[in-house]
Amino acid sequence: MKTIEVFSWRQFLEETSKLDQWAFRGQSKSGLPLYSSLSRRLMLLGSPADDWSIREKRAIRVFKRKAHVHISDHSILYNTLRCLAMMQHHGAATRLLDFTKSPFVAAFFALHSANSDAAVYGLNTPALWYLSPPGMPELNRTKINPRANDNLEKYFLSNEYPLIWFGEPDEMDSRLVAQSGLFVIPGQLHLSIEHLLQGYQASHDINQRNNPTRVAEAQDSLLVQLILKQEMRQESIRELYRMNITHASLWPDLDGLARSMNQELEIIWQPLLQEAVQQSRRQS
Repeated sequence: MKTIEVFSWRQFLEETSKLDQWAFRGQSKSGLPLYSSLSRRLMLLGSPADDWSIREKRAIRVFKRKAHVHISDHSILYNTLRCLAMMQHHGAATRLLDFTKSPFVAAFFALHSANSDAAVYGLNTPALWYLSPPGMPELNRTKINPRANDNLEKYFLSNEYPLIWFGEPDEMDSRLVAQSGLFVIPGQLHLSIEHLLQGYQASHDINQRNNPTRVAEAQDSLLVQLILKQEMRQESIRELYRMNITHASLWPDLDGLARSMNQELEIIWQPLLQEAVQQSRRQS
């Protein structure tokens, strides 16, 4: 994984302009590896890794049995990927990792609550499109597509294959659309995305040597970590606000609007308050 320290908004724009058509993920702490919320949850519980697949499948079964009382479209419950996306949307721990096609949306997720160095990860999806996991060249992106047949259960919920897939469900909810979102799905929960990509990186390097012209659009690394230094946060939040990237725009519902008030406090009301305080001091 390539790591770059970013000290200003301008530098962020310059670095992300090089990552055309990549996928991005923002995290408020730069030192955290890329694990799904389900992996982190099971680690916290101290559950043996051998049990993780069983626990995951049980949670999905329980959700499917009970969610019908809260939704009108019951067909979602017969499509496990859509069901996982719904679980993720409403706060369940799943193996899905949220990514976005927008580096600016990723920057917002990284910075809005950060109180130290944050990180935006760039995933080289143009290169990954053509790659397969190590030693399994037949398992290309199309072959393992979790939207098709029983592939999600076979290649992912089985927790047996050291692979990843990226993409969207057949139908996207309003938040996923607003956030230009997509999911990255690991085949093994106990391994981080960085670890899983190491095997793909070897395939990528061979591909580059054998097809130097075809892989011209792909960068050397499959994963880039942009460490957003704490001193760039205030400037960046203001620039994101000017781009209308707020909780209100990324969560187009009442929850998003309410959360966006925290950004309003920082961007709008705080400078006005400072001006009012200064004016009061001058008058006194």
